Amino acid sequence: METDLPSELRAGLDRAMQGVSRNALIARAGAISQAYRAGGNSADAIHSASDALAYALTRLPATFAAVAAVLGELRRVLPDFAPRTLLDVGAGPATAAWAAVRYFTGLDQIELIDSNAPLRQLALDLMRFSRAPALRDARYDKGDAQQLIAFCKPADLNVASYFIGEAPDSGLLERANTLWSRTASVLVVIEPGTPAGFKRIRAIRSHLIGHGAFVVCPCPHDLECPMTSDDWCHFSQRLSRSRDHRIVKGAELPFEDEKYSYVALSRQKPVALAFDRVLAPPHVTKSAITAKLCTPDGLVMDVAARRDRDAYKARKDWRWGDAVTRRQESVGGGE
Repeated sequence: METDLPSELRAGLDRAMQGVSRNALIARAGAISQAYRAGGNSADAIHSASDALAYALTRLPATFAAVAAVLGELRRVLPDFAPRTLLDVGAGPATAAWAAVRYFTGLDQIELIDSNAPLRQLALDLMRFSRAPALRDARYDKGDAQQLIAFCKPADLNVASYFIGEAPDSGLLERANTLWSRTASVLVVIEPGTPAGFKRIRAIRSHLIGHGAFVVCPCPHDLECPMTSDDWCHFSQRLSRSRDHRIVKGAELPFEDEKYSYVALSRQKPVALAFDRVLAPPHVTKSAITAKLCTPDGLVMDVAARRDRDAYKARKDWRWGDAVTRRQESVGGGE
């Protein structure tokens, strides 16, 4: 699964970097990180073109990797899903739209919404480099998403990535209802892979199932989430860091791992797929492989002893996030 930034997006960022002080971007990136750690959102942290560029260099690769991983899994689970329209809510630098045109080449109409003017302008500057006509010609409205979305037509694919947590949780279910009302087929909600992020995902999942939605992924069922109160469902996507990414972020490693939680919900019940989801890195020893699975029967700690050669061999290929069966090898969904 390809989760690195598209070449034309990297080229656009490189052009945006020309003549810009790296030291200034490092300072702005640090201030933005501090604002987010203090509980702020994009309105609190990003006020200028320099802020938007610093954010794009430090966070865009990771959020893109997470969204690309989710949309790649959506396409795997629903191979016949061919959306023509996309709504990117809380679009920021158009992260979800860039990922969507990679996996759904039939998109011909894209609408984006965000209230942050510097991020919107950066997105417009970068989208013109896309090879996808739908992205180059996309409509990007500036304003409060909760208000503007009421004027949008329902889209085949509606994506809210790293958006739900930007506002107080007191209005969470209202925002879920609004997103669902503008979803013609599939709604995807992605949040940071933290206990708080998963709590929001879990609440939206439960609420919208009660309003007729069907889970596509990652869950292998529409039943009540079996996670215990001291645990949370999240996944990890590894991505490579460019030289500028490392410099601005002050990082040494050539890669990072983005943790995320998500749910994809459909108005139509998907064709039944018999799979379980690997919820953590399997524990491998010389004598056995133990994997934590979410199944239609609840949480299962699957143990394959080495003496069971076929089962042990199959599970050696299992990765965190994979959709698997306990009779075969992985059927997809990992890194």
